[in-house]
Amino acid sequence: MSGKIIDVVLGIAVMGTVGVLIGVNMGDVSLPVAAGLGVALGTVVGLLGGRRFLFSILIGSVLGGLLAWLVAGADRMSVGAGAGAAMGGFLGVQISMLLDAWAERKREAASTEPPAPNT
Repeated sequence: MSGKIIDVVLGIAVMGTVGVLIGVNMGDVSLPVAAGLGVALGTVVGLLGGRRFLFSILIGSVLGGLLAWLVAGADRMSVGAGAGAAMGGFLGVQISMLLDAWAERKREAASTEPPAPNT
């Protein structure tokens, strides 16, 4: 059960932060709404066990912000972080699906393997 709590807390932290940053860019009136939506989405993703997805968003956000800072300056870091988070989330889902398909194929191959002949 503690793993589920960690997933929910991680989801709230990552998606809540994204919501706050979106709210800051949209304006003061939108800040509580965007933050609330981020926390709600983070809770749902955490309850569904999306730890790999959340880590991919976090890594994409950091790398995107860093790249934008290096290329365009500090004023464009939020745009780079947002784009990096979106790409990280997309790639995280794709990689997760590929890993799950690979594990399933490996499991099927192990279950249908003929027994070794006795010599």
